[in-house]
Amino acid sequence: MTSPAPSLLQAAASAAGGQLFPPATLYVVATPIGNLADFSLRALHALALADAVACEDTRVTGGLLRHLGLEAKPLIPLHEHNEQAATDRVLERLARGERVAQVSDAGTPAVSDPGAVLVSRVRAAGHRVLPLPGASAVATLLCAAGDAEAAAQGSGFSFAGFLPPKGAERQAALQQALARAGSVVLFEAPHRIEALAEQLAQACPDRRVTVGRELTKQFEQILTLPAQALPAWLAEESGHRRGEFALVLHAEPKAAAAADGLPPQALRTLEVLLRELPLKQAAALAAELTGVPRKALYQEALARRRGQEAGDDLDDARGGAGDEAGDARG
Repeated sequence: MTSPAPSLLQAAASAAGGQLFPPATLYVVATPIGNLADFSLRALHALALADAVACEDTRVTGGLLRHLGLEAKPLIPLHEHNEQAATDRVLERLARGERVAQVSDAGTPAVSDPGAVLVSRVRAAGHRVLPLPGASAVATLLCAAGDAEAAAQGSGFSFAGFLPPKGAERQAALQQALARAGSVVLFEAPHRIEALAEQLAQACPDRRVTVGRELTKQFEQILTLPAQALPAWLAEESGHRRGEFALVLHAEPKAAAAADGLPPQALRTLEVLLRELPLKQAAALAAELTGVPRKALYQEALARRRGQEAGDDLDDARGGAGDEAGDARG
């Protein structure tokens, strides 16, 4: 990357220099999610004023600062493995009256990336936290998804972020996301996107999903399709599986309640959990995930279990009759 003309820093100072940038303050600075042209002049000026920059990866942030002509800034590595110790270093600088900027590799710190511990402790120590907004994968994809159903219902959206990487914890988090009202935004890494696509195809095959790949970058792709079609789209070509992914699960249409009055999504959640868990545990977890009363879900689960047992008894009876008839023929 080449450094920008000095006029860029001058333009940032001209646009934002008249604003207040107090000392002894943590500046939480959103950085571009892919396109450097999305960096704001206010954020640039804040970085120019900062005495140090706390960052997720010094290599990534070092490259960004070189591009901005700010390569002399001291960097403080702050990631999920050292956030407490790095926060101590930031607090020492703030206590001396310095300005410290915090950035992640892309987007806004302390959302899906590290930073929440830092912000919490900085506030607890009595220092100011000043957020500088910028490009957001969540807002970028939501405005391109056009979830008319969520708009009609007035149900808004919720942010689920990255699901746990594997196991029962991942499955439970996915079921909880599917049970939410309105649009639901997920993030996923390229090495797990195929697994997520298969899970969505099985759990909600007809639900509309908007996929955003490499948002704001040169090869950005945004498409909306039923969840059951997502695995095939990923398999079409290797490029479809590269880059960072954001997904919007569109709101489900308001469906008529089931005969017993339970929402279809709650019934689906209960059905999945009953395959793996005891009846009481499945009903309790389904209630927590969907907000439907536990007692109603327990009664539904009990009715299903009794129906299944009755069906098994009928199969056994038919099998026994067939054996007796065979013996008679013999």
